[in-house]
This record gives sequence, C-alpha cells and structure tokens, in this order.
Amino acid sequence: MPRPSRNVDALLLKAGRELFPAAGVAGLSVRKVTERAGVNLGMFHYHFRTKDAFVRALLQRLYDEMFADLEVASGATDPVAALRAALNVLARFARDQRHLLKRLIGDAMNEEPLALEFVRRNLPRHAGVVASLISAGQKARALKPLPLPQAVAFVAGAVGAPILLGSAIVEHRKAPRKLRHAFAQTVLSDAALAERIDLALAALLIESRSRKGRA
Repeated sequence: MPRPSRNVDALLLKAGRELFPAAGVAGLSVRKVTERAGVNLGMFHYHFRTKDAFVRALLQRLYDEMFADLEVASGATDPVAALRAALNVLARFARDQRHLLKRLIGDAMNEEPLALEFVRRNLPRHAGVVASLISAGQKARALKPLPLPQAVAFVAGAVGAPILLGSAIVEHRKAPRKLRHAFAQTVLSDAALAERIDLALAALLIESRSRKGRA
C-alpha cells in the first residue's frame, strides 16, 4: 500500500494557519481545514488523529520556525548586536503573524486550554533568550544595570506595542486611507521595526557605548 504523500500534512497546516485567525481554537473545525486544504478526512486522521493534536502541531511548528531563527540571530559574539538581531526576529514574527497571535492571545485570556498550554510552554522560551542577552550586555558593561524584568518589559513595550496600535489603525476600515497607509509604512515596515529597536537599545546603552555608536 503506498504511503500517503508527505505534502498532505503541510497542506493541512497551511490551511489551519489561514483559518485560525478568524476561527480560533474553538471554531477551527476539521471539516473546514480539510475543505480548505483539498484533503479528505481520512488523511487528516492519518497525519494528526485528533483536532487537539492538529492545533498543537499548527501552533508549535509556527513557533519553532521562529525560534530557530531566533537562536541563529542571538548567536552573535557582541551581546548588543545579538540582542538587536533577536529583537528584529521577534518583531517581524509579531507583525507577520499578528492576526493569528491576536486570536491566540484572546483564546488564552478566555482560558481556552490549548491556547493556555501553548503560551505557558513557549512564552518563557523567547523571553528567556531576550533576558539572557540583556544580562550578557550588562555583564559586558554595555547595557545599563536595570533589573532584568524591567529591561525585558521595556524593550517588549517599545518594540511590540506599536505593532498592536499600528495594526489596529491599518485594519480599521473606517480610518482614512492615507492614515492607514502612513501607519503601514512608518510603523509596520521593516525599516520602522529596525528604527524602534535602535531607539530601545539606545535607551539601554551605557552612555559611553552610545557615544561610540554615534561616532
């Protein structure tokens, strides 16, 4: 008997990612996923068995793809350069997956078990990477010796909060078109993300290091 195509699971996961922002955990039905993927129900059960297993795989694979990039980015010898690269990976992921993440956070706040499970398992992972890079920068006397929770919260807010605000305006149908375009270009673009990261790091840099960077 021939083995089912290895591409089937990829098609199902792709369909799940497309449907999740609107459906969330509760509304993501196996039928909708298989119809979107053009795959029969038997193939879904062959690859994932249950809806819960599928949702876990969908969210975890998406996160693990980002985390692999994060590990590469954070490998630079210079802790400030590594922190800048890591924040860039996280910011782009938050922007590119903002619709899915917004739904996931909403599900977690509503105490949806699978969403809570995912957040509890993974939030400490990337937060830990950022904290360790900030700590390394402090030990190298490149970054101000702020308490780590304060420093992590500061960069998360400085870099991530504008993504939420920018997304809300860009996606608001009643907002003027010029305003939506302006926010898309000056808040959500790659250049805007990089600029905010530089501003956040400038606030954390010890003064002598900051002057050296401007020289």
